[in-house]
Amino acid sequence: MAYFLNTNIPNKQKVKFALSQIYGIGRIQSQIICQNLGFSENIHIFELTEIQKIKLIRQIENSKLVINSDLKRIIKNCKGHLIEIRAYRGLRSKLGFPIRGQRTHTNGQTAKKFKNL
Repeated sequence: MAYFLNTNIPNKQKVKFALSQIYGIGRIQSQIICQNLGFSENIHIFELTEIQKIKLIRQIENSKLVINSDLKRIIKNCKGHLIEIRAYRGLRSKLGFPIRGQRTHTNGQTAKKFKNL
């Protein structure tokens, strides 16, 4: 296991897919990062040298991406703000109902599961 930016990443995964396990980095963004660093699409995490790992971390930090706990905090603050101003979306979120107009007569159970998160 490699430890990148507070995330455990399996060594056997390809770099392009392994970076997408970091919260806030998707597959397209990880592909862009790999292209900027000149990594092959078939290179695995265990094949990277220490210098390449350091370059990878610096590239992610310098790309001004909001990742991990910073992104989670921003999302939580946005939800809290909606609840605070008593917006419709905030009230639905607080009650545990679907926020974006989904049907609740038969399919509202999933949203109630995530109410306590």
